[in-house]
Amino acid sequence: VGSAAVVFQAARLESVPDRVSTLPEVEIQLFRDAVVQVQEEMKEIKERMADVLPAEERALFDAYVMMLESETLIDATIQRIRDGNWAPGALRHTIEENARVFEQMEDPYLRERASDIRDLGERILARLQSSEQRRTGWPQRTILVGEEISATQLAEVPREALAGVVSATGTGSSHVAILARAMGIPTVMGVTDLPVERMEGREVIVDGYQGRIYLQPSERVREEYLRLYEEEQALSASLREHAAEPAVTPDGHAVPVLVNGGLIADLKPSYVEGADGVGLYRTEIPFMIRDRFPAEEEQYQLYRQVLEAFAPRPVTLRTLDVGGDKPLPYFRFEEDNPFLGWRGIRITLDHPEIFLTQIRAMLRASEGLDNLHILLPMVSSLNEVEESCRLIEQAWQELCDEGRRLVYPQVGVMIEVPAAVYLVPALARRVDFLSVGTNDLVQYLLAVDRNNAHVADLYDSFHPAVLQALAQIADGAHHAGKPVSICGELAAVPEAAILLLGLGFDSLSVSVAALPRLKQVIRGFPLERSRALASEVMQSESSAEIRDRLRQALIEQGLGGLIRAGLH
Repeated sequence: VGSAAVVFQAARLESVPDRVSTLPEVEIQLFRDAVVQVQEEMKEIKERMADVLPAEERALFDAYVMMLESETLIDATIQRIRDGNWAPGALRHTIEENARVFEQMEDPYLRERASDIRDLGERILARLQSSEQRRTGWPQRTILVGEEISATQLAEVPREALAGVVSATGTGSSHVAILARAMGIPTVMGVTDLPVERMEGREVIVDGYQGRIYLQPSERVREEYLRLYEEEQALSASLREHAAEPAVTPDGHAVPVLVNGGLIADLKPSYVEGADGVGLYRTEIPFMIRDRFPAEEEQYQLYRQVLEAFAPRPVTLRTLDVGGDKPLPYFRFEEDNPFLGWRGIRITLDHPEIFLTQIRAMLRASEGLDNLHILLPMVSSLNEVEESCRLIEQAWQELCDEGRRLVYPQVGVMIEVPAAVYLVPALARRVDFLSVGTNDLVQYLLAVDRNNAHVADLYDSFHPAVLQALAQIADGAHHAGKPVSICGELAAVPEAAILLLGLGFDSLSVSVAALPRLKQVIRGFPLERSRALASEVMQSESSAEIRDRLRQALIEQGLGGLIRAGLH
């Protein structure tokens, strides 16, 4: 429960919210400066095109300049600012008003000018955003709302103020949703007909369990959710008290429970205490929040902090995993289908200088601690593993020649594409451990884009085909005598956790926020019952039936409250 704070992507005019301007004269000057910059840009483009386009085509840019000088654009926007709207919101209203006039004209040529007006608006907005658009004030309980929310925008909100995330696009398995849940933040993605532009400052309830939001809720709904929230908070407090206790099943089986991370904030002593190590450290996050590739020394300092915080417990650093829904702002490339394109290990092997710099930093950071595990993402062939291991060996030898005393790290691969599932026996012979990334594996097995709200309901981690693949991975790893873990979002779901242990996974790695709850599930559910339950549900052909049976088993064991507040 909190107040909506609307954010928007760069140069997306339709997603700009209305917001009260406290300094209208400052806003007006920012707007005037932005218009002048776009005017100069149009003139420069026209001059550049002199040898490329005929005069009649270049006249379009003259028309743009004329529009930028027109009273209907400038004066109308300034008046809206004086009436109380901030510059981007005032600009949106003016551009839409002018574009609608052209769209209603009968002449096809004139109708097309509506897109020119919107293009101008986007250009002005981009200049406004570069001037001052980083928000500085946030509500005490911020519900971050947007058409599309980036990881950077999520990171800009102070953690103590962030109470929820709501996005019109994406799904619960998209990168931003995963990051938000890792912070313990209720999240709802892919909300259709979300009135983003009218939500600023309004009360919102975010039900991350049910995937629902309530805008300006009734008093009855508000009271019910406050009751559930208080129950959830009480349970969380109780779980945190026992977080440091080992995760041992009632029948005496100890299960290593590790954490996933990617932010220094994940290393607070209170968090570190309850984890048996780091099962996945996402090294791409420091890359994503910079405007350039971090140097070896910068990476070394970061990795050293992580390894020291958990020593002597193992820390698994995943090599750079960008592409797909995790672009780098300074390393952009256009692809028709980025999820099936240049990403993960494919990028770093094509740029061995990036890979070697990162590996050197990791190895240097491990000196004297000896708790480094290296994880290779997006592996789909044996050649990728062999080449990666060759480069790791090269970096290790270079550092040893420089006089460093290094223990050779354990190296593992992520199983997250279908090809790797079938290669598990061969992969296991070449590496020290396997780790399953269920987030991507599910989307590739089911051919469902986890960021596409239109097919979000088809993204089903309990699909029988997914469970068959997981069983095959666990069996293949154990046949080769290698440990296998789960480091995807699935491991944090109580009903999935008992199934994964029953299938034979050796350890589970989850977000810091999910750690206490998962350990309590393990402490309350016998491993032998998990194995019997896994054998039972693997015969099912319905994901709904599988989920219901697992949920019922937890309730029978007295663990229903760990699934959702109010469920006993």
